Amino acid sequence: MQARSVFPRLVAFVAFGVLASNAMAFDVKNLNEETAPVDALEYGLDSYRSGDKESAIEALSFAADKGNAIAQWKLGRMYAEGDGIARDDYKAFELFSEMADAHADDNPTQRDSRFVSNAFVALGEYYEEGIPDTKVKQDLRRARQIYGYAASYFGDPEAQLKLAWMYYQGEGGDRDPLQAARWAKLAADKGDADAQALLGHLLFEGDGVPRQPVLGLMYLTIARNKADPSDRWIYDMQERAVSIATENERRTAMALAGDWEKRQ
Repeated sequence: MQARSVFPRLVAFVAFGVLASNAMAFDVKNLNEETAPVDALEYGLDSYRSGDKESAIEALSFAADKGNAIAQWKLGRMYAEGDGIARDDYKAFELFSEMADAHADDNPTQRDSRFVSNAFVALGEYYEEGIPDTKVKQDLRRARQIYGYAASYFGDPEAQLKLAWMYYQGEGGDRDPLQAARWAKLAADKGDADAQALLGHLLFEGDGVPRQPVLGLMYLTIARNKADPSDRWIYDMQERAVSIATENERRTAMALAGDWEKRQ
């Protein structure tokens, strides 16, 4: 079993609703040193949304070069995915690194902090795998440190999950199921199905933590009920737990799962 290694897609209103756009009055051909980065950002996001990715890249690059964090994030995502431009993971890495260096101490409660925390997660993923033919080599210890910062300072649920997996699997340092459970719970309580499954597994099996079969099966059931059909590992773990649990444990866990889901 393993966590999905994907960048989260921030909801559309975050990417495009952060600013009240007056981009229709802007022309990318008029970019110059007097152009405000926020104007270039607005135009870039509007161009992206309308399908004009060439203009979007030009405007976002201008804003990113001026230090606009949202432009750096969006442009980094485009390079990372090959979205409207040739995929270039190292360029994405550089953009996310600039964001992380400049905004690591930003107030984590601010709306834009989600972009910064996502940049940290992206950097952690690059260090987990490395980027071929670049100076970015696989460094699991560094990846764990980066996830740890995003998980603790920004409270990023994806970072919390990734950190939990690294503790569970002993990647980047010693294996520590107790820390894995701690970080998985933080992400699980924010609704992440993968985290709920990992936490449920740890609790049901008593793997490095006190065994709590009812609570473990509850989390596994919640995870299964919302998991994508392709996440077979979640289904398999929940079915195995059901087959092992006593009748009373199954009944209680299902009732607790139902109550939890009603509160969401």
